[in-house]
Formats: sequence, structure tokens, C-alpha cells
Amino acid sequence: MNASERKRTLTFITTFFIFFFFCSCSTEDVVKTEKQLPVLKMDGDTIAIEMEQVLKSELALWYPLSLDTSYGGFFSDINYKWELDGQQKKMIVTQARHVWSTANAAMFYQKDNLLRGIAGYGVEFLKHKMWDQKYGGFYDLVDRYGEPLTENGKIIKKAYGNAFAIYGLAAYSKISGDTSALLLAQEAFHWLEEHSYDAKHGGYFQFLSREGIPFTGGYEGIPPKDYNSMIHLLECFTELYKVWPVQELKERLYSMLQVIRDTFTTDKGYMLLYFSSDWTPFSFRDSSFVVREKNHPFDYVSFGHDVETAYLMLEASETLGLKNDTTTLSIAKKMVDHVLANGWDQNRGGIYDGGFYSGNDQKASIVRNTKEWWAQVEALNSLLMMSDLFPHDRQDYYKKFCIQWEYCKKYLIDNEYGGWYWGGVDIVPENRYSSKGSIWKGNYHTSRALINCIKRLKSKSINYVQ
Repeated sequence: MNASERKRTLTFITTFFIFFFFCSCSTEDVVKTEKQLPVLKMDGDTIAIEMEQVLKSELALWYPLSLDTSYGGFFSDINYKWELDGQQKKMIVTQARHVWSTANAAMFYQKDNLLRGIAGYGVEFLKHKMWDQKYGGFYDLVDRYGEPLTENGKIIKKAYGNAFAIYGLAAYSKISGDTSALLLAQEAFHWLEEHSYDAKHGGYFQFLSREGIPFTGGYEGIPPKDYNSMIHLLECFTELYKVWPVQELKERLYSMLQVIRDTFTTDKGYMLLYFSSDWTPFSFRDSSFVVREKNHPFDYVSFGHDVETAYLMLEASETLGLKNDTTTLSIAKKMVDHVLANGWDQNRGGIYDGGFYSGNDQKASIVRNTKEWWAQVEALNSLLMMSDLFPHDRQDYYKKFCIQWEYCKKYLIDNEYGGWYWGGVDIVPENRYSSKGSIWKGNYHTSRALINCIKRLKSKSINYVQ
């Protein structure tokens, strides 16, 4: 980046900060408002206003603080008081999510040039530091200066990380018209097709060497295919198809929808986590008690991923232009209903992080009763979506959406320093002092959920009627 470009970027940053400093209210103001509004009487317009206030506050906290104007990209480590604090390693997932979040927010704010400039700043780091100029594909982790870091002495690439790079680049190309960003997204897609795609069984191998050789038998004891990488490949292909609607991508997007909907998702409505290359489930569920207890993570039921995937599948179906896709709709509903039946806190709201089935259990047992921030906001998004699709369903999704929003305001939004705790303080009070930013915590989940909910609430008046 030359001196002129850097000057323009810094001007963007400064102006953006001033704008949001004066235009946003604090989250404390929001909570003061909500204390006067009982859950059952909250209308959609009121919640939309509150969410807009939280969104503006959130964006003003992250930017310009997180921009590394010395070495490019975004800082990763931010403590609970919004101070830069840590090694500042840079992960492709976090870097690309910042690009996507700012590009998506720029679109929400009528193609806001300030947010678009920040997204473009992040794209430059993806291009020049995170992309492997020799072998292609994106590095998974680099240091602050952009030098790739090794894992057990080797540079490992992941389909998951490359998916988020495509996601961010596609969104930025859509808001900016930057053809170089779109070209890099296309190149990353073709790199995955050549190196990660399983031509025999379908799907993608998660782990690859730097040269792009897939670990078809898994890596470090982790099976080769998993839902976490697959759902985000679905997500990134959906975003890319919006700006590059070619037949090859359309076929891959549809195949990913089928795999997640028909192979990963069980009859009960939750996803199996790991599979071998030929789609044999990797499970210890029917083993002895000792073996099951030792291998819980392989059979983990992640309520957050399930409720998020319900949204991602319906988004993919809509993007593909599938008409009357009752199959995807019914399974998405089943996934949300399973979460409500098994992972929903009936007393306070919020969804638990993890459950487990063993033997012939009819109901999942809770093995992680914590409530991480990302799962709660994904639940907000999907509950409101379901209330729109099934307004008269006995689940009363809108009521649960209202309860969930109250939960977020009371236990997840930091009213002293701003932003979102790592997890609900109803379960872990120490989360008040948890990091606001890390390589695994940014604002992608929160900004997406808030923007989606605001748009849906504003599209038509939704009111809870007892």
C-alpha cells in the first residue's frame, strides 16, 4: 500500500470514528430502555431501534481500534476494557470476517464509504500477506507482520479458513465493484476445487499441507470431514454465487446444501460432527461408558451450530432460486425445534453450548451449560426468521425471540465497557473480564444477526399477541 492509499485509509478511519462517536448511543442507554419494557409487550419497532443502537455502538468500538495501521489487517487481541492486549497473531478466519462484517455493514448503511474503506484495507492484507504466493490458498495463521506460523513444525491450510476468505472477498467485491477482490475469491474457489474437493465422495477435506495435499485420513486425530467446515463452505459459496453465478459454483453450492441437509443432519434434527471420507459417521456413541466419556467431543451436539445452520441452509436455497423447497424448510424448522426442545434454558432464555446423546436417549443431556455469545445471536436470527415463516406455530418463535433478546441485553452485552461478553454471565460471572477480541472472537456473528433482525423487523410489523 503506497503513501497516498495509506493516507486515504487513515482519513476513512478518523472520519468513521468521529461519525459513530456522535451518532451512536451506549449499550447502557439500551438497557435502561428495556427495563421499562416487559418481554411480552415488546413490538418489532422497539426491538429494531434497540438493535440499531447496539449495532452502532459495536461498530464504533471495533473500528478504528482494531485496524493495524503499521502492518496491515486487523488486531486480534483486545481485553475486556477495549485495550489492545496480546500477541496479535492474525488468523485468516478473523481477518476475513472483519472484511465481511464491514462490507456487509457498509451495504446496510447505503453503501457507506467509510465502512467500505475499512473493508478494503482488510482486503489488502488478505491479498499480500495471507495468500500463499507460491502454492496458492490462504495461510491459516500468521504473526502480526504477516509471516506464516507453523503447526507442529508444518504450515497447515484449512478449507474452513479459505471459505471465510472467499466470504469476505465476495462481499467486498459486491459493495465496491473491485474486480481484483472477486478474482482472488474465484482463485481461492478453484484452489479448493483442485486440492480440497473430494471428487469420489463429494464434500471437502478440511486439512491440507502448504502445497495443497489433502489429509484424506484426517489430521492429528481429527477426522477429514466435519460440519463446521462444510457449513461455512455453504455460506461462502452462497455469498460468492451472488456476484459470480456460474454453473460450476451453482452445482457445488447445491451439493453442499444436500450434504448438510441430508447427510450431516439426523432424523432428530441435530448435526453429526465428524465423518470419514466416504461419509461414515465418526462416533463413539454406542461404545462403553468409559470410551464415550473419553471421546465426548466427537459426538458433541452443538446447539449453536444447529440453529445457525438452519439459517444458512435457507439462505442457500433462496440464493439458488429453489422454488417451494419444502424439504430444506422442514429440516431447518426441525433443527430449530430440536434446539428449543433440548438446549433452551426455560428459566432465563439463551441456548446451552452443548448436549450429548447416548444409546437410545430420547432427549439430549446437557454437557456444557455455558452460553457463548455467538450461539445466542445466531439463535436471535433464526428464531425471528422462524417467526416470520411460521407465525402461528405452537412454538411461538416470536415470543422466544423476545426472551432471547432480553437475555442478550441482561447477560451478554457489557453495559460498562460496551461490546459482548464471551458468554453469558448468568452461568459464568467471570465472563465480565473475558476478552472482547481474539482470533476466535470478532463481530461477524453479532453484526450479521443484528443487521438481519433489524431488516426483518422493519420489513413488516411483527408484534407478539398473547
